[in-house]
Formats: sequence, structure tokens, C-alpha cells
Amino acid sequence: MVMSFGIYAIRKPFRYNYALFILIASIAFTTIAVLLPNLLTSSAPLLFSSSPPEFLNITAPDSLSAFFILIINFTTLTAFLFAGGYLKSYYEKQTSLRWSLHLWAFMWLYFSMIMVVVLQDGFSFLVSWELMAVSSFLLVIFEADDRSVLKTGINYLIQMHVGLLFLLVAFLIAGQATGQTGFDSLKTYFSSHSNLVVFFLFFVGFGIKAGFIPLHTWLPEAHPAAPSPVSGLMSGVMIKMGIYGILRVVFAIQSDLFVIGLVILGFSLFSGIMGVMMAIVQHDLKRLLAYHSIENIGIIGIGIGLGVLGLATGNQTLALLGFSGGLLHVLNHSLFKSLLFFNAGSVYLATHTRNIDQLGGLAKKMPFTAAFFLIGSLAICGLPPFNGFISEFLIYLGMFKSFPESTLYFSILLLVSLIGLTLIGGLAIFCFTKAFGIVFLGQARSTQAEGAHEVSRNMLIPSLLAAAAILAIGLGSALFVRPVMNITSNLSGISLPGLFTDDLLKTLGRISLTGGLFIGLVVIIAAWRYFHLQKKVVTAGPTWGCGYTAGDEKQQYTASSWADNFSSLANPVLGTKKQEIPIRETDLFPKKRTFATHPRDLFKSGMIEKPVDWLLNIFKKIAFMQTGQIQHYILYAFLFMLVILLLTMFKIL
Repeated sequence: MVMSFGIYAIRKPFRYNYALFILIASIAFTTIAVLLPNLLTSSAPLLFSSSPPEFLNITAPDSLSAFFILIINFTTLTAFLFAGGYLKSYYEKQTSLRWSLHLWAFMWLYFSMIMVVVLQDGFSFLVSWELMAVSSFLLVIFEADDRSVLKTGINYLIQMHVGLLFLLVAFLIAGQATGQTGFDSLKTYFSSHSNLVVFFLFFVGFGIKAGFIPLHTWLPEAHPAAPSPVSGLMSGVMIKMGIYGILRVVFAIQSDLFVIGLVILGFSLFSGIMGVMMAIVQHDLKRLLAYHSIENIGIIGIGIGLGVLGLATGNQTLALLGFSGGLLHVLNHSLFKSLLFFNAGSVYLATHTRNIDQLGGLAKKMPFTAAFFLIGSLAICGLPPFNGFISEFLIYLGMFKSFPESTLYFSILLLVSLIGLTLIGGLAIFCFTKAFGIVFLGQARSTQAEGAHEVSRNMLIPSLLAAAAILAIGLGSALFVRPVMNITSNLSGISLPGLFTDDLLKTLGRISLTGGLFIGLVVIIAAWRYFHLQKKVVTAGPTWGCGYTAGDEKQQYTASSWADNFSSLANPVLGTKKQEIPIRETDLFPKKRTFATHPRDLFKSGMIEKPVDWLLNIFKKIAFMQTGQIQHYILYAFLFMLVILLLTMFKIL
């Protein structure tokens, strides 16, 4: 940590390499600390300038902390490697101080996330939580010369502090009752007090960070404003710190499990469905991905909610598979979402636009970026043989296996959850068919897309690492599912039934084998095509126009036209606005027309914008008191003291 401040003393050309060295050293140490827990305290000087203070309450990480540490390490490494190429275009534009501050904030976001999952004391945890918010705020406002970026950053920081307030109140309530602060005191508190109030406080505080709807309004704004490596890190890992906190609280709960499970499941289903619905109508590629982060937080929450309901009803199969599916999806989402943000950044760097309607035909000009984006798209849609399918399969399996032993009402609840998760998956496929098809297929829709070219190799390597991990989990699912189920078993106290586990692992093995055969077949066909074309003369031409080639790129689908039917059906929920002047039958020679759609976030409008506008109107109405004359300000002070005196005399105060 102390060495991170050396970034300000290093010459500007060497600062990135210096930060990379510190991150690699820290990642190596924390990875070893996870694999060999006894090294954590003995090697503490690598994380602290001296032995860690006792009040930090640092212990060897348990299985949940270790799981999140490994996720943080991998995604931080790939994000910072990608930043090495992505930020080169900003090198000359940014001042030396801002360049140093960005790299320093990147390191401290990593340090703070590690501390969040290691520290157990309430005070030190909240300090780490605050460091995480401030460091990520500094990363978001990297391009603060743009006032909209700065405004977005301030909005993000305010909402993070609202979440911090809820967490502080929850820790104080538990601490006052038990005489202890932190997660260790929660079991004691929950065993003798109502669980609902404190859980709700924790859920709101952690839910703001995670991005559950309607606590999500910062997320679709911050991700597009931040540089793409930061977006990948924030979406892939940082928002999962909210999931980590919820899991810590959930595994400490002693009563009211059924109600709490319903709350988590309800918010998660709503977040998943609304998140993917709002993603479909977006035109900004990074904003589209941001709403899909909300969707996947919903999927993770569905697994957790079903797990809690399993504990409440004594259904160990549902609890085990629900928690395991949700926890594995934390890992899976960190991989494919960071991969998607990296390649969205590559598209932006090559075209200088995030507007999907101005892209097209990039698969010919950026083949590696297109391939990686396709892998991420298939994975996020939950399609085999990629990793997203495995975690969703566990959640589905938990629901299917629970139907025979469930009551009528609980079966209806499972059916609603099943339909909701299926709807989320179907809409995700629809959305990413649009995103990949319009961005990478067809013809270029603008001069920016026409002049695009593939990014440098050092920006492709991080994508290759993430894609390899995605395929590894998809093809070797049994190797990853068993450790995750062990974590769930340790935290929930559910014993792993040997026969059930063996059958599940055999099923996953068959799924992986089928996926491997499919990929092998694709490789064989691709190899045959490559060698076959070596003997042929290959010429390039325009994309097939379905027998009609008289038109231009405007004849293609756009982001708006692709989603038009869906947008019309969902308009009562989404509130999408259309701007157009219709062509009437009497317009024999119609003038030039324009058409545009503007997706709105009704939650942001109702919960943020309207209250802020109301306060601003009140301030404008009382602005007449700011006369600039000192005698008026003296009068205001005199009137205030007079009011206080009268209230005191009548014993109102």
C-alpha cells in the first residue's frame, strides 16, 4: 500500500509499469495467502507498512473471502493489462498529476476491495468500503473536463455514501445490542432480536453497491462515463462487493428466513427482468452492458433468494444448488462482463463512438475483437458450452428437483421464479443478437466505422485470458462446481450428500463432454475451410443484400428498428419516447424527416430527478433572501435568535 504513493515520484513514462509491478506483486501475494492461509499474517508487511493493527481484526480468509479474492485478482490483472493499451490515446491529453492519480486510484481500488473481503471488524470494514467508493469515484471522473462525466461521478459518490449510511446504522444497531461490531456480532444479534429490520438496512446498503433495482440509478451512468478498463473492473468485481456483503449477512440470519428469502427473490426477479428490458432499448453500447450488469445481479440474487428459501423450508437441495449457482455466477459474470466491456472499449477506441447506430461491419475490420465479443455474448446469454450456462443450470436444477417435495403455494413460487429466469435468458439472447449483429455485421453505417482497424496485441491478450477462463469453466465445469459447493456447504452448514453430488458431477461431465465435441467440430470445420481456401482465389465483396443491393447502409436494421416491436409492447413499463414527424398519405413530396428514440429510466426519473428538481425549485423561490446587503443578513440572524427565544420561553424546545 505504501509503495503505491511512489507513483507520484516516478517519471511519467514509467508510471504504468511501476503500478503494474505493484499490482502483480500484490496479486501474487494475496493468491498465495488464499492457497496457504497461514501466510496471511506472517507476510503482512507486503500489504501493510508494518504488522497490521489489532483493531483491523484481520484473520486468515475463510472460503468465501478466498473465493472473492481470487475473482478480484484475476479481473484486476486483466483490466490493468487492458488499460496499458487503452490509455495510450489519453497519455498526451492528461496532465502528469491526473495520470498519476488515475493509476494510484486503480491500485487503491484493488487494495480496498481486498480489505473489504478480509476485514471483519465493522469500523475497519466501513473504512475500506469508503476507500473503495472514493478510489472508484476518482477512476470514473478520469475525463472530468467533460462536465457530464464530473456530474455523473458526483452522483455516484453521493449514492455510495447513502449506502454507507445504511450500513453504518445497521452495524451500530447490532453493536449496541451485542457490545461488538462487525460481521462476527451478527449471529449473536440475530439470535435474540428480530432479523428483518437490520437485514433490510444491510440489504439497502449493499444493494446500492450491487445495483438491485430500484437502487441502481448510479450504475447505468457511471459505467459509460468511466474508461472501459474501469467499467470492466467495476462491473466485473466491484459491484459484487455488494453481493459479498449480502451473503455475509444472509449466512448469519437465525430467523425470518422465509420472508427474507422472498424479499431477495422478489427484488432479484424484478431487477433481472427490468434490467434486460431496459438494456434492449439502449443505443449506447456501454450503457447496454451496464443494464446487463443489473440483469446478472438479478440472476445472482435469484440463486441466493432460492437458497435462503431452501434453508427456511428445510429443502437442502434447493439451498445447496441455489447458493452454489448464485456464487458461481459471481465468478462467471466477472469473466464475461469484463470481456464484453474490454471489447466495447476496443470498439470505442477504433471508432470514437459508442452509438450502436453508427457502427456496423466491424467483424471484417476487427476480427479478433468480434470473436471475443461473440464469446462474451454467448456466455452472458447462458448458452452452452460457455460458463454462464453452468451457473444458471445449477439454479434451474435446484428448482426442478424441488417441485416433487413442495407444497402447492411453494410450487407456484418456484414456477414464477422458473418463468422469470427463463424470460431473462430469452430477452438476453434477443438483446445480444441486436448488439453483436448491428455492431459487427452488415455494412459500416458511418465514416468512423468505415475507418476502424483492429486494436493492438496487448489489448487482445486480456480478452484472450478472460475467454480462456470462460471456456475452461464451460468445458471443465465439474472442476469448478465442486469447490463452490464446498464453500456453500461450509457457510450454510448443509452437508454434501455424496450420491447427489456424484450424480451432479457426472451430469456436468456429460455436458462438458458434449460441449467439447461441439467445439472440436467447429474447429475441424474451420480448419478444413482454411486449408480449402488456400487453393482458391478469394475476393472480397459487399455483404449479401438478399437479392437487393440498390440500397445503402441505411437499409439495414438499426438499434431502434430492431427493438421497435419490443419497445412498443413494453412502453408502459419502459417509457421510451419517440421523436418523429409521420409521413401522411397526402404528402406526395415529403420533406426530409428525422426519427429518434430516447429510452428513459423511470426509476431514475422518479427517485432522483424529480426530487432534485423539486428541491431546486424551492431554493429558487427563497433565493430572494440573498440580497447582498449586510443589514438584511443581520436581520435574519436577529429573527432566528428571536424564534429560538420564543420557543424556549414556551418550553417547546
